[in-house]
Amino acid sequence: MRKSIIVTGIGGVVGQGILRNIADLGLDVDIIGVNVTAVSAGNYLCDRVYEVPFSYDKAYIPAMQGICKKENTALIIPSTDYESFYLAESKTVFNCPVAASPAAITKMCLDKFSNYEGFGKYDIPFASSVLPSAYAGQFNKCVVKPREGRGSRNIFVDPPNPASFDDSYVVQEYLEGPEITTTFYVRKDGAFHGLITFERELEQGNTAKAEVINDYDEEMKSIIRKMLSHYNFRGSCNIQSRVTANGIIPFEINCRISGTNSIRSQFGFKDVAYTVQEYFLNEIPEAPDVKPGTALRVMLDIIYPGKKLSEITDKNDTFYIR
Repeated sequence: MRKSIIVTGIGGVVGQGILRNIADLGLDVDIIGVNVTAVSAGNYLCDRVYEVPFSYDKAYIPAMQGICKKENTALIIPSTDYESFYLAESKTVFNCPVAASPAAITKMCLDKFSNYEGFGKYDIPFASSVLPSAYAGQFNKCVVKPREGRGSRNIFVDPPNPASFDDSYVVQEYLEGPEITTTFYVRKDGAFHGLITFERELEQGNTAKAEVINDYDEEMKSIIRKMLSHYNFRGSCNIQSRVTANGIIPFEINCRISGTNSIRSQFGFKDVAYTVQEYFLNEIPEAPDVKPGTALRVMLDIIYPGKKLSEITDKNDTFYIR
């Protein structure tokens, strides 16, 4: 029976990028997509698609176990923060690897305030943070955001009364300077494999424009090596930072493959390929070869002539891309 690789969250840009990158590898493997809805933007890239509960639902792990058994799965690649945590927490019940950092680390990075406290123990840079209930004007300018939020939603810059928010939010010091996003990869043996940094522009929480920059590589390597000296990150991880007068200061860590994976692969940093090489092929991942360049994101349409929404399944459907 053919082996398969499962990609979760195929409705999002992260999952879709992972699917495209796996397809580009030309492997003799079935690509299985899972999502909380039966039909989403990633269906056309998958050999088969399954609808699953949300990751925090008690039925999620049993559902994933059933799919893995049915599809002879050899690797699970989560594309969302919560699935990375819940799958990592339950990895012993699967007969295949889960491409995620250990559960304790994914849990810490899910919560920006916990991340601030955890990094603070070891003097690892992170945006100064406080819960709204403890906020007493500590910052000249601040940002209030969900502790576990993602996608740049529900963010308030310098609101009139930060203390009025409940403690599901965090108050961070507003950092002046360009925003950068850095992806790094850590091999299974704990060795730092490489990094790539973009300066980017966002639209509705997603990257719209991204330019490769290497001005900050040495400073970012220093931060990452300090992180790795205290925390056993694994695989692909992403750091969002500001370049300030006091140096580079991270304000969010994503313990998973991030949304620019489809762009990164075109500029010589193939973290999806590294993941598949290590965890599926049991090979040493190829060395990064980062090249300069810029990418713009545009919208594409997947057209299914004559089909109802309920009839859409996977890449075997008749469709065209416009």
